[in-house]
Amino acid sequence: MKIIATNIGERREVHWKKKKVTTGIYKFPVDEPIFLDREEVKGDEISDRKYHGGINQAVYGYSLKHYEYFKNLHPNLEWSYGMFGENLTIDNIEETKIYVGDTFKVGETILEATLQRDPCFKLGIRFNDMKIVKQLWSTTKCGVYFKVLQTGFVKVGDKFEQIKSSPENATIAELLIQRKKEKAI
Repeated sequence: MKIIATNIGERREVHWKKKKVTTGIYKFPVDEPIFLDREEVKGDEISDRKYHGGINQAVYGYSLKHYEYFKNLHPNLEWSYGMFGENLTIDNIEETKIYVGDTFKVGETILEATLQRDPCFKLGIRFNDMKIVKQLWSTTKCGVYFKVLQTGFVKVGDKFEQIKSSPENATIAELLIQRKKEKAI
């Protein structure tokens, strides 16, 4: 596996349901390496720290393979890496095969898989179509949050190499399925 894109977002205010909403979901590829710190990606906007950032959600990774599925559902969008709000677009990660606690070496960093991404209305704002939220909930293509065990820089082309597997734990997909049951979506 390897890094296809490193993505950073700036603070953006948008109008949704007659309210002003601040978001960092508008992430776009950058050419320079990005620094993965303990609680965030340096230079990346985190507008809602209740649900994003922090030790267990410092970095968000999403699979390039999932893009094709959603491109078929949203063919008229102007697509770019970072569309799902991910910091790392990885060529092929599969939530059904990544366990909580799995550890990866990428660039100068070591990352540990921690949580699933629960899609929210801000993803709908980014897509200009709220249907994407339910579409994502109906799959296991949620992406993976990572804890940063070793900080450092990551760049496009870096290998995303698994160095530890934790099959005794739930997969990221199983966490999402459990979350759906809790929310009764």
